[in-house]
Amino acid sequence: MKKQLIASLVGGLILFLWQFLSWSMLNVHASEFQYTANQDQIMENLTQNLEEGSYFIPGVPPGASDAEHQAAMENSIGKPWATISYHKSMNMNMGMNMFRGFTADVLAAFFLVWLLMKFSTLDMKTAVFAALALGGASYITTAYLDSIWFESSSIGDLIDTIVQWGLVGVWLGWWLPRN
Repeated sequence: MKKQLIASLVGGLILFLWQFLSWSMLNVHASEFQYTANQDQIMENLTQNLEEGSYFIPGVPPGASDAEHQAAMENSIGKPWATISYHKSMNMNMGMNMFRGFTADVLAAFFLVWLLMKFSTLDMKTAVFAALALGGASYITTAYLDSIWFESSSIGDLIDTIVQWGLVGVWLGWWLPRN
């Protein structure tokens, strides 16, 4: 159990450190967030017109019929649309966010460690490919699907997937087979 705990903690730390580098110093996700010089006017308008929440615009009111949904979709073809996540106040509680992120990373690494411990034989190649498969499945069913439906870029997420899960696979491929 000690071996699994160490494997999970270090694996989680690798994920956490890569995510920090990716989102800060390396700026891998720069293409996902653009700047507009009109931000002050847009924020003022949003503040006057929205409650806190996430929006897909244009949309239909709650309880709309199937016919109303269909008509709205047909009416929207070829016209502008947007997704908005609006918050009334910026929360900079980085300590709690980092704690939650690290906890999620350790849990994700634990899932991979648990899976790898079920293999009858484990070597570096198997650990790396299994880690990439787990990360790849997650990427395909979350970030990539979102990029299809919301016509956005997921290249940063793909880079993250390959690098962070590849590194975790190398760590686990070295650590777990040891006695």
